[in-house]
Parts: sequence; C-alpha cells; structure tokens
Amino acid sequence: MSLPTRLRDVRQFIDALDLKQIEAEVAEEARARLIIVGPVNSGKSTLFNRLKGKKLSTVSAVPGTTRDVITEQFGPFWLVDTPGFGEVAGRNRAELAMQAAERASVAILVLDASAGVRASDAGLYRELRALGLPVVVALNKIDLIRRDLSKVLHDAELKLGVPVIPISAKHGTGIAEHLIPAILDAHPQMAVTVGRALPQFRRLASGRVIRQSSMLASFIGAEPIPGLSLPFLVAVQVRMLLRLAAIYGENMSVARARELIGAIAGGLVVRYAAQEVAKLVPALGWVAAGLAAGSGTFAIGQASVVFFENSQKLAPEELRSLYKRFRRRGRRSGGGLDESDVAT
Repeated sequence: MSLPTRLRDVRQFIDALDLKQIEAEVAEEARARLIIVGPVNSGKSTLFNRLKGKKLSTVSAVPGTTRDVITEQFGPFWLVDTPGFGEVAGRNRAELAMQAAERASVAILVLDASAGVRASDAGLYRELRALGLPVVVALNKIDLIRRDLSKVLHDAELKLGVPVIPISAKHGTGIAEHLIPAILDAHPQMAVTVGRALPQFRRLASGRVIRQSSMLASFIGAEPIPGLSLPFLVAVQVRMLLRLAAIYGENMSVARARELIGAIAGGLVVRYAAQEVAKLVPALGWVAAGLAAGSGTFAIGQASVVFFENSQKLAPEELRSLYKRFRRRGRRSGGGLDESDVAT
C-alpha cells in the first residue's frame, strides 16, 4: 500500500471511530464524591473548611458540634462532612454517617495525632473498608506533637496496618503535598472532581491525568503489530482531553477533542502513520513507537492545559509551538513524568 493511500486509510479509520462512550464515562467521573469521616474532635470540620477554602461547618473543641450530615455541592463534586463518632448517644449519628459513606467514591479518615490511634479508630477504618471504599487515613494535628513525629506515625501505621498521611488541617501542612496526591492514588478518577471543584489543585490533578495517559499511550504504542494500537491510542488521547476539559470546567465533545488534537499536533495522521510504520523494525521500532506515542500524548496534554488556562483563546500556531516544546521535554524525560511537569 502506497503512503498516500495509507494516510487516507488512517484518516478514514480515525474518523470512523465511535468514541461517544468516553463522554459518558468522563461525565460519570465528574460525579464522584469524597467523604470526610473520623472520631469526635479529630479536626474533620477544619479539614473540610481548608479544602473548600471557606468556613462551612462549626469548628469547636466541644465534641460533636457538627450537627448534621453537611453536604455542599460545587459542580458535580459533593464534599460530605459527617457527624462525630464517639459522642454520647451518637450511634444513630454514626449510622447516618455510614449511609453517607455508602454513596461516596473515596473516604478520608481523619484521626487525631495527639490522641493516638484507638481501637475504635481501627474499627471505623475496617467499617469503611468493608463498604468497598478506598480510604485515605489523614493523621491530623501534627502541629500539636511535641515528641518524635516518626514514632507517632509508626505507631499509627502499626495499629491500622496501612500508611497514614501526616497533616495539620489548621495550618494547611501536608494537604497539597501529600493528602491530595494520596487521594488521587487511592482513586485516580477523582482527578476530574478534585481539579474541577478545587481550583488550587487543578495543576496537580491535570498532571496526574497527563501522566496516566502518557504512560498508557507508551504501553499501547509499543504494540508490535502495525495498526492494532491506533484505535486505543486515539481513545486514550481523546479521553485525556475530555478529562482535562472537565477539570477546567470547559465543555468539550469527542468531535471537538479530535479537532483540538489535530490543531495541537499538526499533521496528526502523518504522525500516527509514521509510528505504525516504525513497528516494521522489530524490537527497536516497537520501543521507538512506544516512546513516540507517550511523548506525543504528554505534549498534547500539556498544550491543552495551557489552552484551557487561556480560555481556549490560543491560535493554532501557538498550540503547535507549545506541542513541539513539550514534546522535546517529554522525550528528554524518557517517560518519567510527574505533576511538576505540567505547563511550566
């Protein structure tokens, strides 16, 4: 098959792909919920307020002052702060909290570092895990610890059997650096809702989406049979753009995502075809195709972040310039990408 015919076939194949299901899947991701639970006076409300950036629930040293299950909707993301566990006659309130947990996608279990991990705390952790929820344990109030913090962390992890994230909700310590990444590790689909609902974490969430997509594209691109990886690679890149658009609160269809990928990467059909032709060289060609798919996906994602941050007002030539710059960076990194790579 001659090259012009090959390119025409590739273009027709891409245009014929039905990717509408991806829109529904990304929309479902955007409806994910996060629930904050923990024993009485562990700092749940303080963390809730810190994440949202404003005061929503009563914060007090008096046990159990969060009077009801408080829900607030920001976009499709519901952040739920539950009543305290452990207060007098609190069993009904605890049951109400667990009912809320059943509707969540991921849970943050907030524990008081100054009080240590008690048997009831470990029991609450087991209850949450029994629901099938990913649970991130945040050991709060580390600012009150006057002894060796590493020993406190070791003791907590020994009693729970899982890693814990040290934070101070009062001062914001450890939240951006450790807690949010741990949430995204526990439930990667939360990247859309975290970024969309909490603008201060959009770069972090976008970086996670781009990294996941680039790694998957590298794996797919290394498929040795020419042509077999193409529909999957296109789907990965379209999904990435739809997720990034959702993070930035931008409406985007599959058709628009395809157009944007083409505008960013320029001769996209030629690039796809070249990657597939490279696979005719065994071993080295497969590796080269995988690296090209990964670095290209990385560059498309990075350029898209700049595009969304500029309210979709960049000209095609600006997008292509960004793509070339980020692709060079992606090649130099050898695939070792992290959130710090995002649009810098």
